Amino acid sequence: MGSSKSLAELAKAVQGSVIGISETRVHDITHDSRQAGPGTLFVAVSGAEFDGHDFVDQATRAGAEAVCVERRLATDVNQLVVGNTRAVLGKLAAEVHGHPSAAVDVAGVTGTNGKTTVTHYIESLLALSGFRTGIIGTIASRIGGESLPSARTTPEASDFQRLLARMRDAGVTKAAVEVSSHALDLHRVDGTRFAVAAFTNLSQDHLDFHGSMEEYRSAKARLFRDFEIGTAVFNVDDRTGRDLATAFPGEKLTVGRGADFEVLSAESVVAGTEFRMMTPDGVFAASAAVHGRFNVSNLMVAIAGSVAAGAQVGRLVDQLGSLGPVPGRFEIVSREDEPTVIVDYAHTPDGIAMAVATGREMVSGKLIVVFGAGGDRDRAKRPLMGGAASAADVLVVTSDNPRSEDPDKIIDDVMEGVTTGSIRQSDRRKAIAEAIGMARTGDVILILGKGHEAGQEIAGEVLAFDDRDVARESLNLSWKSTNNGSDSGSMGR
Repeated sequence: MGSSKSLAELAKAVQGSVIGISETRVHDITHDSRQAGPGTLFVAVSGAEFDGHDFVDQATRAGAEAVCVERRLATDVNQLVVGNTRAVLGKLAAEVHGHPSAAVDVAGVTGTNGKTTVTHYIESLLALSGFRTGIIGTIASRIGGESLPSARTTPEASDFQRLLARMRDAGVTKAAVEVSSHALDLHRVDGTRFAVAAFTNLSQDHLDFHGSMEEYRSAKARLFRDFEIGTAVFNVDDRTGRDLATAFPGEKLTVGRGADFEVLSAESVVAGTEFRMMTPDGVFAASAAVHGRFNVSNLMVAIAGSVAAGAQVGRLVDQLGSLGPVPGRFEIVSREDEPTVIVDYAHTPDGIAMAVATGREMVSGKLIVVFGAGGDRDRAKRPLMGGAASAADVLVVTSDNPRSEDPDKIIDDVMEGVTTGSIRQSDRRKAIAEAIGMARTGDVILILGKGHEAGQEIAGEVLAFDDRDVARESLNLSWKSTNNGSDSGSMGR
C-alpha cells in the first residue's frame, strides 16, 4: 500500500507500550491469523466465539513481525500491549495504511433501513457526475469497476481501512460506505474521517445484539457524536433523525417535510416516480426508476449526500434517469405479461410495512406477500413482522435463513402477529411457487427478507438459493404453463 509504521509510532497513536524492538516496521495489519505474513501486525481481538490471543503463535509462524495484545505473552515476537485490542484496531489500521480517508472522501450511511439503497445511489450519482468512486456494503465492495465480495455490511476495521487504502491507491476520490450499528459498537470504522455522514431512519432491529432500542439508538448516534464529519445529512421525517439533527453541532443538510431537500409532489408511473423537489438551489422536476415513497425518501437522502460530497444539484437531476436498480431492493423480476413479482430485502417490521404499502399502490388485483424471519436473531420482532405483513391480501409465511433454529418454530413466532389469510410453507422454494401459482394478471407478489442473497443458511450449511432466480423459475414453470394458478396449502392460522 506504499505505507509503513514503526511499533513506536503505533504505540504513540494508541497509548500502548512496546515489548521488543520498537523500530520494527509493519506495512499491513490484520485481526485474522490466516492473513498474517511478513511485515504484518496481528491484532489479537477477543470475539464472541474466539480469543485472538490463542492464535498468536499461528500468526507468528505465518511471518507476522509483531502482535498487538492486551497482556504480555510468553513469546519472542515483538508485542504492542494495549488495554483493549478491539477498541484500537481501527486507529491502528488507519495509521498503518496512512489514513486513507484523508485522501478519499468517505460518505457513511447508517440507519435501520435503506443503507444499501442510499450508498448505491450516492456511489452511482457521484460516478455519473464524473468522480472516480468506490463502495463498501452489504451486496459487494467495488473499487472503480472492480467488484469484491462482501462478508458483512461493514467489514472488520483492518479490512475496512485496507479497502479504503486500495481505493486511494487506485485513484478513487469518493467512496460510499454502509455503517451498521454493529460496526459502530465494535469500532470497525474507528480511525475514519467522514466527509459525509447520513442517517436514514430507525426502527426495531438487532435487539438480540444491542439489548434495547435505547442502546441501538445510541450505537447509531455514535457516528454523529464520535467522528470527524464534514457534512451530516439527516432524514427529519424520522423522529430519531430530527433529534440527531437538532443535537448535531456541525454543518448539516436535512431531508423531509420543511427541510433543505423536500419532495413537493410525487406521482407513481410505470417506469418509477416523477416528482418535484425543493433544494437549496431551487425547485427541480425529476424522474427516476424508483418505486414507493420510502425509496423516494432514500433517493432524496442520496441526493443530499451527493451534494454534500461535492456534486451539483442540477447535474444530479439530469443523471437520475440513468440510475440502475439496486440488486434485491424492490427489484422487479417479472415481465410485463406476467403478475408483478418483486424481490426486496425488507426484514424488519417497518421495512415490511413500507414494502407492503408500496405494493398496495401498484396492485390492481391481489397483493400476495412471501416472507419469513431469520433464525438466531431478534425474536421479539417476529410477531411484529407478521402484523406488518398482514396489510396484504394473502400471506405465505415461510423460512428465511433459519440458521440453527427449527423453521416451523420461527413460523409459529411470526404467526402470532398475523391477522389475515395465510399459508404456512416452511420450504421457501415451494412457498414462492405457491404464491406465483395462485397469482393472476394484475396481482403483485412481494418476496421479502433475503433480497440479493444467493444462499440460504440452514443448520450450519449455506445452500445455493436466490429469490430472484427461484421466482423466475416459478414464473416460467408454474404460472406461465397454466396461467390460471391454483390455491394450494392450508389457508388460515
